[in-house]
Amino acid sequence: MVLVTFAALWFMADSMPPTRAQTVPTVYEAGHFFAVPQTRDGQRLRLLVDTGGGGGRGMYWISTATAERLRLKSIVCKVDGEPLPVAHLPDYQTGLGLPPPRNGACGAALLVFPKADIGYDGQLGAGYFPGRIWTFDYPAHRLTREGSAWQPNPAAHRAMLGFPHDADGKPSSGFARITIRVDGQPLDMLLDTGASSFPTPESARISGTPTVRGEGVTSFITAGVLERWHNAHPDWRVVEKANGNGSDHSLARIIEVPEVEIAGWSVGPVWFTERPDKAFHEYMAQMMDKPTEGAVGGNVFRHFVMTLDYPHEAAYFRCMMDCKSVGTTSAVR
Repeated sequence: MVLVTFAALWFMADSMPPTRAQTVPTVYEAGHFFAVPQTRDGQRLRLLVDTGGGGGRGMYWISTATAERLRLKSIVCKVDGEPLPVAHLPDYQTGLGLPPPRNGACGAALLVFPKADIGYDGQLGAGYFPGRIWTFDYPAHRLTREGSAWQPNPAAHRAMLGFPHDADGKPSSGFARITIRVDGQPLDMLLDTGASSFPTPESARISGTPTVRGEGVTSFITAGVLERWHNAHPDWRVVEKANGNGSDHSLARIIEVPEVEIAGWSVGPVWFTERPDKAFHEYMAQMMDKPTEGAVGGNVFRHFVMTLDYPHEAAYFRCMMDCKSVGTTSAVR
């Protein structure tokens, strides 16, 4: 999850036209997917794939510096009377591009924002993914925009996703809520492929978190729930001053949870990074159907082939390693 001020721009979606599956050009770094499309003149972009991140109106976003580097032309576009900072799409090489924004409010365009020092060119976020079906194959490090003929794998477990809806019953935000279980209790969480950790060297060693340029993946938990877990289970490992959050560089605690249940699968142990209660109870709650207690990220998803069916508000998890079906003793390894 990258907390950005433009994350509340809503998307628009309707029924899907017939499509073929498309593999998105990506690299996989320490648990994160980065889309790496290439333009016809040989320039490559690096876009964080972040279901809990920004964007909107059917579009993904890039930084102003990247738009200038690519010499993209600006577009005059207003939505509800307000101008949006948008530009024409790059001219991608055949087979090395991205699925174009679907039903974008400004046509075949992307959003442009003055973001700096983020380490990448932009983001495929919660404004871009809705209206389609996406498969994140974590073990194979492959991201696919599924075609209209897609069917769930019989070995996958289904979980419902929650989205806010407008007065007409249509989703008004692309931020997905999923319910997990910890210590026998349900927890509503943001489904967040971009949840990032910035561990200290010592906490990276203790938690076993792989990093690239100091960044890895994590799952988030509110301070209130972390305290509750810690009081109830003093044997669960907690590391103090373990992780920066990437924005204010304050150091947060991390806690090791022995077992997490998601979509009828059990995995663990899983490390959670502390976040202030208001980050989810107040900020993210504005964009979700109900307040959440944190975010579930790549350190959980790494066990699965995960398909997000936005049109039907469902997710499918097919376990590939180190997990077991809840209620059984058989494990997949």
